Amino acid sequence: MEFDKLVVSFLVDEVVGGFFISVPPGHIACVYDRGRGVLDRTWGPGLHLKLPFWQIAKLFNAQIIEFNINNHFEDTNKEALGSKAINAVTKDGVTVEIEGSILFRINKHKAPEIWENVGENFVSKVVRPVSNSKVLSVISEVSLDQLNTYRAQIEQKIRSELDTSFNDKGLICEGFLLSEVRKKSDHPQIAAQS
Repeated sequence: MEFDKLVVSFLVDEVVGGFFISVPPGHIACVYDRGRGVLDRTWGPGLHLKLPFWQIAKLFNAQIIEFNINNHFEDTNKEALGSKAINAVTKDGVTVEIEGSILFRINKHKAPEIWENVGENFVSKVVRPVSNSKVLSVISEVSLDQLNTYRAQIEQKIRSELDTSFNDKGLICEGFLLSEVRKKSDHPQIAAQS
């Protein structure tokens, strides 16, 4: 009797439930078809039909996501939404430690390309390496005084560089915000005595 209930429950979940893709608000779904590969279109919020066993759905968060760059970040999970503070050298040779936030989201129209070409690990494969590279690049073009004086313009320049690089990979940079710029001392013992 219990086994019969278990079999019926499995059939209801897998067969009847396998016909539907339930996409919650703020998400999109892509479908992998065993015959045609990843389909070119995405499905928005709502209930959608699919072929059970033949098609597999993957949900992606389509909301704006915050990627934090700070010293408190724990890098135990490579897909965690963050990174350690970035040590950069300014145009005038001063080493600074940069903390901030990147706001990004998935381009809904390019989500199938992300799933097919990058996979689910787009944070470790795209966001973290590209953001580190672009922040270092822009900071190297300005002096420490410019970094402190023209903060908004530098944030905009980093955002623009990130958006250009992210766009090729199916992501959209919504913004870059500097939260902390600290001058690093070359001699930690001297800095501790000051």
